[in-house]
Amino acid sequence: MRAPVDVASRPDLILASARLPGAVDSCDLHIADGAVSRITDAGPRPAGVPVVELDGRYVIPGLWDEHVHMTQWALNANRIDLSGAGTAREAADVVRSYLAGRSPAPEDRSAPTLVGVGFRDAVWADAPSLELLDVVTQGLPTALISHDLHCVWLNSAAAQRYGVAVDASGLLREEPAFGLTRELGKLPDAVVDLWVRESADAAAARGIVGIVDFEMTWNRDVWLRRVAGGFDSFRVDAGVYPQDLDRAIAEGLRTGEDVPGGAGLLRVGPLKVLIDGSLNTRTAYCVDPYPHGGRGLLTVSEPELQSLLGRARDAGFVPAVHAIGDGANEVALNAFAAAGISGRIEHAQFVRSQDFARFGELGLTASVQPAHALDDRDAADANWAGRTDRAFPLRSLLAAGATLALGSDAPVAPLEPWTAMSAATTRARQDGRGPWHPEQSLTRQEALTASTRGRGGVRAGDPADLVVLDGDPLGVSDAVFAAMPVAATLLAGRFTHRRGV
Repeated sequence: MRAPVDVASRPDLILASARLPGAVDSCDLHIADGAVSRITDAGPRPAGVPVVELDGRYVIPGLWDEHVHMTQWALNANRIDLSGAGTAREAADVVRSYLAGRSPAPEDRSAPTLVGVGFRDAVWADAPSLELLDVVTQGLPTALISHDLHCVWLNSAAAQRYGVAVDASGLLREEPAFGLTRELGKLPDAVVDLWVRESADAAAARGIVGIVDFEMTWNRDVWLRRVAGGFDSFRVDAGVYPQDLDRAIAEGLRTGEDVPGGAGLLRVGPLKVLIDGSLNTRTAYCVDPYPHGGRGLLTVSEPELQSLLGRARDAGFVPAVHAIGDGANEVALNAFAAAGISGRIEHAQFVRSQDFARFGELGLTASVQPAHALDDRDAADANWAGRTDRAFPLRSLLAAGATLALGSDAPVAPLEPWTAMSAATTRARQDGRGPWHPEQSLTRQEALTASTRGRGGVRAGDPADLVVLDGDPLGVSDAVFAAMPVAATLLAGRFTHRRGV
């Protein structure tokens, strides 16, 4: 008999005949005041309480995506998809095909900028060029954003429209690329908010109950507007960037606190600090040089980062430091140690063996995106040849005592938690290729724990942020796990998605 834990005397809802992963017997989950008040053996239920019969379906804690750029993810759904292009010429041909049936004609320069997303030039045999894009776009301003958001490929008309200088490659990288990407996202609020709501509803249908949103803007007010407009699909921790830290401090914001007017859904997120680039653009800061030369870019020096982390410590902000290359991770670890603060390292894609233990010693969270390991395996093999045993090192980080937090970095990878967990547990896709460094894989239970803010399983007293599944996530096949059927998602006991229950 399960020992009940009372949170409220009378439940608002009972999820009946539920099963917990790995369990054989069914149980009843009593929900009161937005929390799981009791877990009891299936049996007699109080009269007058709504009962939702689960018929033996499995229930897990709600899933979080710990690293999202929500506006960019919503915009991507309405842009040209270049992710399948294997060369620069193929990407140009995708644009050409799109324009072939387009109205107005390409030469209409008053038309909105044409935007494509998702190209991966790090593994192309040829290179992007201004001339190639100019030929296919015939004067229509066009901007193509790389999958990692660190690079934008422009034609001459777009460069002129936005007043940016490009060389013969047509490429902008790092901060100039980020700036242009922000400009490209300046659409009417009503349009963007509708697209965000549609994308959020789709995420809730996959079990998402919360995200950490690292959109590069003063994000609090954006989300307050959305909540006021009826957004209620999931919880949001809205990140803050260094350029807004003074404003955040002046307004008394602190990581983890509820934002007034956020309907209990909006909290202040971490302080996001980018200190290097990305693998695709070969700007991730590394100890050893890339095959083409150079070690990448360190965009914030170690003393500067240490000072910034000290300010975060004093102001009540949890730092989230973007560090991809092994050199950048070393700098981040040094700065965390010197500032005497814990926090998060975002990505941690490439780490020196001697630095793994420091994650645990410093009490750091490694906010990782497992799908990137499979998306970038060819780029990693090419640029970090002979050293990829410590690339996307999930097992090594966990074994060293780091807390893992799984996410997507959407739109870099889809906002799809089962894709992330599948990549973490198999290190492979259903594409005929074998696992890539399977020694770095996680168990399914570890992946679930890292996707549920450490909850791992459903417990009495926890928030009733829950996911109802049609199969046991610890027992289904790899193929089913990667596309896990979600029957329902609940946020504080309220259904945000419901299918068949």
